[in-house]
Amino acid sequence: QVQLVESGGGLVQAGGSLRLSCSASRTIFNFNSLDWYRQAPGKQREIVATITSAGTTGYADSVKGRFTISRDNAKNTVYLQMNSLKPEDTAVYYCNARNGVGLVLGSWGQGTQVTVSS
Repeated sequence: QVQLVESGGGLVQAGGSLRLSCSASRTIFNFNSLDWYRQAPGKQREIVATITSAGTTGYADSVKGRFTISRDNAKNTVYLQMNSLKPEDTAVYYCNARNGVGLVLGSWGQGTQVTVSS
């Protein structure tokens, strides 16, 4: 099993930017996909961005055009660049990996809190 540690969250005003990082305990190049999720208070965890081993990316409609996911295989790290942040982006953000049939591979970490003030 892979351990993943998220960092980079914080408090930011609406319209601001943050860059989240997710460091893995082992090599990430062969994971089918690496994903960022978020969970707001009282809501279910949702996937917001994904990047495949081939580098193909996908985004939830709510973040499309504002968030960018990237990966650095040499550093075993996945990033989430978040621009034009909105108060509704406030949540705890998590990362994880999935295999070819969509099964989550890592244990869920503490996540990193993102708070966007209006």
